[in-house]
Amino acid sequence: MRFTRFASARLMLPFAALLLPACIARTAVDIVTLPVKAASAGVDAVTTSQSEADEKRGREIRKQEERIGKARRKCEEARKRGEYDDKWCPIAQETVRY
Repeated sequence: MRFTRFASARLMLPFAALLLPACIARTAVDIVTLPVKAASAGVDAVTTSQSEADEKRGREIRKQEERIGKARRKCEEARKRGEYDDKWCPIAQETVRY
């Protein structure tokens, strides 16, 4: 009776013994690679990739185009009224710098 009570535990003991070294090995790998992962994350945070730089430059160009377009509209409205708008007309003469 005593032996049958722990029979399921005895059957599971070899499986646990097989899984435990794998768990320990995985933890050791995680500990060893942690400094490398931390360093690469720091480098990624500091550096700018080419695609990020391209996106930033594209945003700058779009803002320039919007500003010049707005100035051209305002200057054209002032010309229709027979006026010269000192604020907007000089901006309207600018070109987008690529």
